[in-house]
Amino acid sequence: MTDWPVGYGRRVLAEVDSTNSEAARIAPGLSGPEWILGLRQTKGRGRRGRPWSDPTGNFAGTLVLQPKEGPEVVALRSFVAALSLFDAFVGAGVRAEALSLKWPNDVLLNGAKVAGILLESAGFAGGKASHLAIGIGVNLKHAPDPGQLEARAVAPVSLLSETGVNIDAEDFLTLLAAAYARYETQFTTYGFAPIREAWLARAAKLGEVITARTSRDETVGIFETVDLAGNLVLKTSGETHGGSVAIPAAEVFF
Repeated sequence: MTDWPVGYGRRVLAEVDSTNSEAARIAPGLSGPEWILGLRQTKGRGRRGRPWSDPTGNFAGTLVLQPKEGPEVVALRSFVAALSLFDAFVGAGVRAEALSLKWPNDVLLNGAKVAGILLESAGFAGGKASHLAIGIGVNLKHAPDPGQLEARAVAPVSLLSETGVNIDAEDFLTLLAAAYARYETQFTTYGFAPIREAWLARAAKLGEVITARTSRDETVGIFETVDLAGNLVLKTSGETHGGSVAIPAAEVFF
């Protein structure tokens, strides 16, 4: 625990339904940021309420924060979390060249999904979030069955099978918490600009054609950048979307 960041709490649970659900339960009683690690998670979830496969040995954790900013700024912490995961993997022994970050909230290892991020809050009152839960799932030892994924989704992979790196969830949490504390300090001190620059330097498929799908439509274009609001910016052609389009939320497919 010598590398554990000062000011961050840590609780490890043998079993929990969902670390994000636990975050909502304990948030009212917290006086500072707190990491929750579930060694076994029975009802993990991903984006849009999808089930998140979480076999024993994988990482299921949530950081609970009480941010002071408005929702637009709070949401940018998905990029902070992504950079933290990148550094945690490198700290565990993964080559940086094998890793990339997929907008808006995934980490790829050799082009396959190894980790995902889910931000949740109980809403905003007076411009402030009651709490922010940054849920993180990592395929440390096991990858889910590709047959359970939607069509065109990035294939999953585990850290162990892909690299031979064998690390348990508690040790990975220490690496992740230390990295997050560094990036959080940078974010609150200097804003999103340096976070954005660092994220883009690690972005998957930058400059290539990708597809962004929302519940209403689908946009195909060249991944130009992520703007200062965290939006995905695609360069498109055609009568409907000619030029550059900023997309605040979508599922991205390669």
